[in-house]
Amino acid sequence: MSAVIETAQLMSGAGASGCSALVAGAPARAVAFGPDGPVTLERFVREVRAVAAGLPAAGHAINLCENRYDFLVGFCAAAMRGQTTLLPASRAPAEVSHVVDHYPDSYCLGDTAHAPDAPKPPRYHELPDALPQADGVSPRIGDDALVAIGFTSGSTGQPKPNPKTWASFRASTAQNVAALAGLLHDGGTEVVATVPPQHMYGMELSVLLPLLADVAVHAARPFFPEDIAAALRDATRPPLLVTTPMHLRALLGSGVALPPLAGIVSATAPLSSELAAEAEVRYGCEVREMFGSTETCVFAIRRTARDAAWTPLPGVRIAPQPDGTAVHAPHLAAPVVLADLVELDPLGRFALRGRSADLLEIAGKRASLGDLTRRLLAVPGVVDGVVVQLEPDDRGVRRIAALAVAPGLDAAAIVSGLRPHVDPVFLPRRVRCVAQLPRNETGKLPRQALLALLGA
Repeated sequence: MSAVIETAQLMSGAGASGCSALVAGAPARAVAFGPDGPVTLERFVREVRAVAAGLPAAGHAINLCENRYDFLVGFCAAAMRGQTTLLPASRAPAEVSHVVDHYPDSYCLGDTAHAPDAPKPPRYHELPDALPQADGVSPRIGDDALVAIGFTSGSTGQPKPNPKTWASFRASTAQNVAALAGLLHDGGTEVVATVPPQHMYGMELSVLLPLLADVAVHAARPFFPEDIAAALRDATRPPLLVTTPMHLRALLGSGVALPPLAGIVSATAPLSSELAAEAEVRYGCEVREMFGSTETCVFAIRRTARDAAWTPLPGVRIAPQPDGTAVHAPHLAAPVVLADLVELDPLGRFALRGRSADLLEIAGKRASLGDLTRRLLAVPGVVDGVVVQLEPDDRGVRRIAALAVAPGLDAAAIVSGLRPHVDPVFLPRRVRCVAQLPRNETGKLPRQALLALLGA
């Protein structure tokens, strides 16, 4: 076991009693920061205790806080009350309603007035602009406490719940500290994240890291390039940018100048080597891509600008099997099988070869939806796009369709651009040009939203 992981585990405060600290470090260390400066651990704990005292006495908490610091406080306050935080794939009303339907005892925790055109969630508890404070010791909870349930994004179907204990989060955070070696400063690192904290990647790198490592996170969730640059300028030393390919592409396209960075971390969707290399040159830092899922948390990394293969994190073992890949990791109670198909090299690294659900076989020929999507995006004039396989028709045939953002092109032109590079049996039979794809907050494409756009 590496010294980095041992250090992170010591910071977590685990003891022989089977209880651990909700937040680790000295009282004066920064947990969060923003335009008004840092928020110390001491103040954070006081606010957690006060908010916990005002929460409903029982039930699951659905944390919808937009402000990342409020999310941190709400998450820890719920855990302190022995409550599990539910993490819907997005804060869209339909996603929240899906979670409420399955957990009828739940209440919603928010920090802004709910959108007037959206249904008011039941048992809505809103945090005040100025959080209250209360005296007391730093909270500790049991290692086996079920602190969160994350829901998959629905990109391949209906969202599914994935329970997370505090011990599993501590172990996965220790691995993430190791994965970020070389990008974290001695004496504290400031992080700016564009991904929402409700997403597991955002939870890992912008919630758990500030709680369990010497990291302070920016309280905002900047979305537009100018806002991202402004948040980065609030840092006192070169910060770490935690983002997605969607945001990174927008930053590069905007031309907005960024301050010096400690590094860039990307996840949630495949990052092309070209985009990673462009970012490294433009911003003068390493772009490190993380691979994981709601089911597994992060378990592999690569420097995408120069490496095609993924390196598993310490203690992780990857086992290919016919229906996907089994992931063995210290933070997983049992191996988790993902639909991703991988190929191992002699050093234990792996390359992705698509997903079992994405593989297509027509007339004895094979292809993958991922590869077809990459070829669609390579058509000149296509800004964004995706290839999907429709549900079976009356004859049981699952046809291929595509959605494309391609100003100035029509469906026929897009098919013509694909034809030289795609076997005729895999050319999409239906192509629809749209103004934008229905990407969620992390850039993913829920399958039901795609089918609705295609009228399927």
